[in-house]
Amino acid sequence: MAFGQVSTSSNALAADARSLNALKLQAGQTTPESIREAAKQFESLFMRELIKSMREATMKSGLTDSPGGDLGADLLDQQFSVQLSGQPGGLSDLIAKQMSQQMGLAQPAAPGSIAGAASSFQTTVQKAGVSPVNTDSVATKAPSVRQAGFVERHSVAAARVEAQSGIPASFMIGQAGHETGWGKSEIKMKGGAPSYNLFGIKAGGAWNGKVAEVTTTEYVDGRARKTVAKFRAYASYEESFKDYAKLINEAPRYAKAREQTDSVKGYATGLQRAGYATDPAYASKLSQAINTTLQLQRVQMASNQS
Repeated sequence: MAFGQVSTSSNALAADARSLNALKLQAGQTTPESIREAAKQFESLFMRELIKSMREATMKSGLTDSPGGDLGADLLDQQFSVQLSGQPGGLSDLIAKQMSQQMGLAQPAAPGSIAGAASSFQTTVQKAGVSPVNTDSVATKAPSVRQAGFVERHSVAAARVEAQSGIPASFMIGQAGHETGWGKSEIKMKGGAPSYNLFGIKAGGAWNGKVAEVTTTEYVDGRARKTVAKFRAYASYEESFKDYAKLINEAPRYAKAREQTDSVKGYATGLQRAGYATDPAYASKLSQAINTTLQLQRVQMASNQS
């Protein structure tokens, strides 16, 4: 295979400018096979950068460090990233679907579950000798199809609210994903109608809108207890984002969190210290959810630029 050429039957990784240009050309052929291969390559590039960042965050012993060792590690990371890509239900399926929609080409969803991809990711990372950490030292897993769908579904509304409030859309979507189990456990009204409350905001005495009463878990002195609470209900998800942003920007208790919108960990810690939730591990869980959102947004951006 010539240098810079992308093969649909090889395990190569497009890692240079010429290869990327060839990859874009191949994706433009508008066939299901070329789009799926291009999506796999983009996922490989994403995985390679992810593994690289995790390796850099891992403490080195210094005994075997050398330029040759660094080159060997880079080549090994490249092979691992190829092995991780193309898993059924993985990120390549999401990229392929979005590329197909943009090109007006029907793209059947690949069978399978992200669980296999996630398991493969964790196993391969362990073999690579790195710890799965990000810049905020929070462990991450391969994003699931549910998480990807949740991020895509709420991106437009969150972006509009970000423009008005200054709170990063990724922070809001990540927190909404954590609060609702990525859409699996959204607060419902009596009878099963949606409340559109993505952030678990309770209905206090000053709330004049609709209310949803549900059983929730609260932590008292470190112990989990079940209790019935009233939560705010909205007419749309965008109203939920707007009300959340208003709460964060106007309530004095969240002033420290507002000052940390340049840091995932800082923002999450600020919310926990301000009493947003009673879960003692809330900051860690929220940081992981936001970082998952950031990963998926980068993949979507790479797909849009293809």
